[in-house]
Amino acid sequence: MAAAEDIAKIIEQEQGLVFPAFDEHAAFAIGSSIRERAVRESLGLVADVRLWDRPLFYCAMPGTTADNLNWVRRKVNTVQRLQKSTYRLVLEAGGSDRLFPPHRALPAEDFVMAGGGFPIRVKGVGAVGAVTVSGLHERDDHEVAVAAICDYLGADRDSFALPPFGGV
Repeated sequence: MAAAEDIAKIIEQEQGLVFPAFDEHAAFAIGSSIRERAVRESLGLVADVRLWDRPLFYCAMPGTTADNLNWVRRKVNTVQRLQKSTYRLVLEAGGSDRLFPPHRALPAEDFVMAGGGFPIRVKGVGAVGAVTVSGLHERDDHEVAVAAICDYLGADRDSFALPPFGGV
């Protein structure tokens, strides 16, 4: 039941990591935190922090390609449409088929089930944007985004962290 536990924890993350307000300064702080971690740990990743109407922070580290930008775009679209973490969607789908069912009208060229997109929720408002990471294993993409949000909000990383990887 590792997937069920992870889904429950991600729902807890989504409900608990809510911003009192969100602006360009918050986006820069979160994005910069991700970049600093990537430099420190030699992580080949792309970080994107945005509101639905515009990007506020973007960086690409050595080892990434133009493909990562496309993955970010598709993850952001998915978070915006479904208002959930993309890794949660992967786990909820449960199988190896990473395509949304036809009745959802979410074409693969614009939407993706791959971890790393996390909704930015503002108290009293709802989801206003996304923090998205691409380039690592999808669980790690998710973890990097969540850890940076925890740090910004002053939330305990350990209490919001997913348990050690059980294989999905």
